[in-house]
Amino acid sequence: MSAANPVRGEASLTIGGRAILLRPSFGALVAAEAALGPLFALVERAAAGELRIGEVAELIWHCIADRAEGLTIEQVGEALAELGLAKAAPILKALLTQILQGRV
Repeated sequence: MSAANPVRGEASLTIGGRAILLRPSFGALVAAEAALGPLFALVERAAAGELRIGEVAELIWHCIADRAEGLTIEQVGEALAELGLAKAAPILKALLTQILQGRV
């Protein structure tokens, strides 16, 4: 796995002791939007403090660059719960910034 490139809106999340690269590509964001509804509304809910942990897990799930066989969305949710929302905030911020601004 390559290191996350914040300029590209990438981030990483450790799941089961393994760093998972999150890349909010066009395809990933289209899939996330299909699952979660309009991404701008998702950003608005996040700004209002109304984003649910399940929505965060779903967004991350779709942004996993190379999803290992056997990895589940439940494991993503558990990793977020273990990490805590305060420590997960920079990951979410990177993905939401990519949604709003695109590549620099």
